[in-house]
Amino acid sequence: MKMRCAALALVVAASMAAGSILPVPAWANKTMSCGSPLEAQGEWQTASPEAAGFDSALLCSLGDKLENSPALNVHAVVVVRSGKLVYETYRTGEDQRWGTGLGLASHTPQTLHDVRSVSKSVVSLLVGIALDRKLVASINTPVFSYFPELAALRTPEKDRIELRHLLAMTSGLAWDERRPYSDPENSERRMTVAANPYRFALEPPVVNAPGEKWNYNGGDTQLLAGVLERSAGMWLTDFASEELFVPLGIKQFEWLKMWANGDVAAAYGLRLRPRDMAKLGQLVLDKGLWNGRRIVSEAWIRESTQPWADVAPPLRYGYQWWIDEGEIAGRKISWFSAQGLGGQRIYIVPALGLVVVITAGLYESSSQDWVSFDIFEKFVLAAIRK
Repeated sequence: MKMRCAALALVVAASMAAGSILPVPAWANKTMSCGSPLEAQGEWQTASPEAAGFDSALLCSLGDKLENSPALNVHAVVVVRSGKLVYETYRTGEDQRWGTGLGLASHTPQTLHDVRSVSKSVVSLLVGIALDRKLVASINTPVFSYFPELAALRTPEKDRIELRHLLAMTSGLAWDERRPYSDPENSERRMTVAANPYRFALEPPVVNAPGEKWNYNGGDTQLLAGVLERSAGMWLTDFASEELFVPLGIKQFEWLKMWANGDVAAAYGLRLRPRDMAKLGQLVLDKGLWNGRRIVSEAWIRESTQPWADVAPPLRYGYQWWIDEGEIAGRKISWFSAQGLGGQRIYIVPALGLVVVITAGLYESSSQDWVSFDIFEKFVLAAIRK
């Protein structure tokens, strides 16, 4: 089976060594007892790996691999298929709360975890809800319509930037997140300490025509958050809670604020439990439905997970979602993913009815993208038998 990694840090992917960080061990084929997922407390229906169409020996060998490889620092893996919780494992490892070290943390189903830029995909869902509620008229609306106090920053080129360009990260505004987040010149880090994040995001010059070229830009996401708050008349956290989290039964979350200005760090500040990350994935898999209730329109799910920009084909970008494809048992499949610094992932595979969540503490590690993808490819996708 040949797969290509949909890495968040795609700009450095070419420089990383080829090969697998997580080779499938020879002993993975032996019969092993996987056990049921930990007590689901009514959150999820559960199913055994075999009943869900998995090779349980291979899937369950992941737990032993992680136990014997603490340096991988994977904190949780949650697998849901056909709406049922099939597998989950939680580990102890070094962790952070948005850059503040937590030391050696014991992770459980109740532990909140940084999701970092997975936050961006959540913002996309909130934009869809705002459109459904007629709070936002159209994604073809010029951005400056929502920020009249920043009219002094307008130029003919910037006036062409619309909400759809922010969603697809094709605003064309100069922005540099290729630097490590620890680098003071990283644009997202600089926005975090800016007095006004919206001014900071709109100040840079336009270096590409809007819609012309993709460039990873957390400022675009922060602007979308400002649009949501001004349209809904409430803080982003309140809108997310009322319109998304409470309907999904998500009772625990944090959305951290930026250090200097007190605005919600929309692009990277969300903290969720892995099971609740899986709920977001299942919502997208079920085209906006949760337990039969419409949360966001099917039209938005379809539109936001379409490829709107090429990144490194076949890796493409939708509206704050990554889109990729590969082969499993000779069959071409595609998936969507939400990806965050440190190895945080939500993979959604519509053709297989599959949602996979991974959290990790690899915030400064160059292996973060490959560790998560190897788990997805070599221990989950490879274990599917039907």
